[in-house]
Amino acid sequence: TYAILPELPAVGGNEGVGQVLKVGSQVTSLRAGDWVIPQDAGLGTWRTEAVLNERTLAAVPSDVPLLCAASLSVNPCTAFRMLSDFENLQPGDCVIQNAANSGVGQAVIQIAATRGIHTINIVRDRPDLHKLTERLKSLGADHVITEDTLRKPEMKELFKSALIFKDVKLRGFWVTQWKRDHAHDREKVQAMISALCQLFLQGKLSAPASTEVPFRDYQTAVQDSMKPFVSAKQILVM
Repeated sequence: TYAILPELPAVGGNEGVGQVLKVGSQVTSLRAGDWVIPQDAGLGTWRTEAVLNERTLAAVPSDVPLLCAASLSVNPCTAFRMLSDFENLQPGDCVIQNAANSGVGQAVIQIAATRGIHTINIVRDRPDLHKLTERLKSLGADHVITEDTLRKPEMKELFKSALIFKDVKLRGFWVTQWKRDHAHDREKVQAMISALCQLFLQGKLSAPASTEVPFRDYQTAVQDSMKPFVSAKQILVM
């Protein structure tokens, strides 16, 4: 059901970070030793080596924490664009999000906090709810509530009185499409990546909770990623 279905056989993996080993004589934007992440989805990062066109890659500083770079190309970019492109959010404003413990959700919390924007974060109820709540608040979450709490009658009344008459709009957003729409504007894409890397380096944005798994154990990582109430990414180490 995903919008991108590569022809088989295909290499899996949308996210990741690699290091340039060698460049062709006409490559101008990269050099040997650079760290790079995918410019677009579907590149296929579950591999140890690849020969790629320089336009399919974006450079990242090599002093960014490794796990941050490995998880940069999708979730933090999605959070950055959602907080930047839809409304002119100002310090003191508030946003509400569900799936707040996802990779995107964790990034939204942290980026919003750097801008003085408050977050209301909805998660599914679970046995370790207190532990999850504390972790999200440590990232900067102002409020963490469960879906069950959201369904209570008093919450419905709040939304009925606050939202119906506020010209609420429903918009879809897919960061892959945003990147494709701005493929001609590499400066804007690079500016976003640089801004996120600065937040990483300043300690204001961290990699999502994750488990590092040796590449040879990828089947275990896939199985673990499908367990219920898992808030950790499975990161393959090659």
